[in-house]
Amino acid sequence: MASVNKVILIGNVGKDPEVRYNPSGGAWVTLSLATTRNWKNRETGERQEETEWHRVVFNDRLAEIVGEYVRKGRPLYVEGRLKTRKWQDKEGRDTYTTEIIAQEMQLLGGREGGGGGDEGGAGGYSRGGGSDDMGGGRPAARPAAPRPAPQRAPAPAPKASTGFDDMDDDIPF
Repeated sequence: MASVNKVILIGNVGKDPEVRYNPSGGAWVTLSLATTRNWKNRETGERQEETEWHRVVFNDRLAEIVGEYVRKGRPLYVEGRLKTRKWQDKEGRDTYTTEIIAQEMQLLGGREGGGGGDEGGAGGYSRGGGSDDMGGGRPAARPAAPRPAPQRAPAPAPKASTGFDDMDDDIPF
């Protein structure tokens, strides 16, 4: 049976990214991305907020693009997959880290990350084929295709009543 491992996040960058290079020359960046969930407490009526921090890894050309354009506080769209790594701490204990291995990234907000409307500062990038480890493969960066302006459909011609005219149109598909 087939399986899917896909993560989509939109959040704010926790600190300025720092590009690092492995011995074979491949670039990589690890950054924290904050996503916030808001809701109203049913018992007290009070607004609640919960922020979750996600560890995101960018490799190769995508890492270089992140290092050049992404700054602390900037909203970012990330697509990738989950990966859990096992490593040993200084005391020799096994430690596990779950991270998102980014495959696509989209800069959101204005040019300097002001978070306002899109003033042309958005760009989409993705990894080409290659391996996921830090340094393998040849990634490809591609700008996001421009989105065409929405077009209005012409008004439909009046139809004869089918008996369904008074039903709600809340069907989500």
